[in-house]
Amino acid sequence: MDAVEWIAVDWGTSHLRAWAMAGRAVLAEAGSAKGMGSLEPDGFEPALLELIGPWLETARVPVLACGMVGARQGWVEASYRAVPCAPVEAGQTCKVSARDQRVRVEIVPGLSQADPADVMRGEETQIAGFLAAEPAFEGAAILPGTHSKWVHLAGGQVQGFHTAMTGELFSLLATQSVLRHSVATDGFDAAAFDAGVQAGLAGAALAELFAIRASGLLAGTRPEASRARLSGLLIGAEIAAFGAGVSEAVVIGGAGLSAHYLRALAVAGCKARALDGADLVREGLWSLYEGATHD
Repeated sequence: MDAVEWIAVDWGTSHLRAWAMAGRAVLAEAGSAKGMGSLEPDGFEPALLELIGPWLETARVPVLACGMVGARQGWVEASYRAVPCAPVEAGQTCKVSARDQRVRVEIVPGLSQADPADVMRGEETQIAGFLAAEPAFEGAAILPGTHSKWVHLAGGQVQGFHTAMTGELFSLLATQSVLRHSVATDGFDAAAFDAGVQAGLAGAALAELFAIRASGLLAGTRPEASRARLSGLLIGAEIAAFGAGVSEAVVIGGAGLSAHYLRALAVAGCKARALDGADLVREGLWSLYEGATHD
């Protein structure tokens, strides 16, 4: 393998991913399940070295990390930067005092918003990767997940954002509420999903939730269709809450969930396209590394 110039790290609550980099080129990649949620403060450096150790020699290698590693419960808390601002900025990282002298670790801070109160951590780096390729984009960046983000972009900056607990609500309702008796653990029904989206867009999500259970009891609705309807209801309600006035959007995330959002946005009449979130994390870290190198 060629000499490693720097290392990009995406460190979330449940996962850790790293890429050995030479400029913008990926030399190697590795991952583990040692996310922030499973580690004590003194466990972060060993978890990182276990993953990237084979890439290290004697020279001190810059390591740029983003995500929940910078949370209050993480390795070192990286204070939020207030919007409006660029999603990432050279010179604004949090430096970590690593014991191993082969690495120089810096953590990317998240973003905060005072009114309405909101925070993000990790998504800002994906947005930076997107804007590096499309700096003139103005519109909404939607980052679906456990806590979905709707981010307003203009002038190369994050102007504001909103968080929807859609993924967490879906999980709770599907596995811990009365709906668990009616909702399948997997599967998809396009017609049921679309109907759910339309009901959510119309503001009927709360009224329609128990109907999922009743429909299974009275009409024998298939659990896969009930699952899709629940998903559509919640995503439709999210779009109704945050999508007003959005004419163009980019969905940043994994393929499966992004496909659901694209379908729901189409039902809502919004033009949208999807981009891979993992690729944009790396591109965002590269833009930050490149900016710091040329300062």
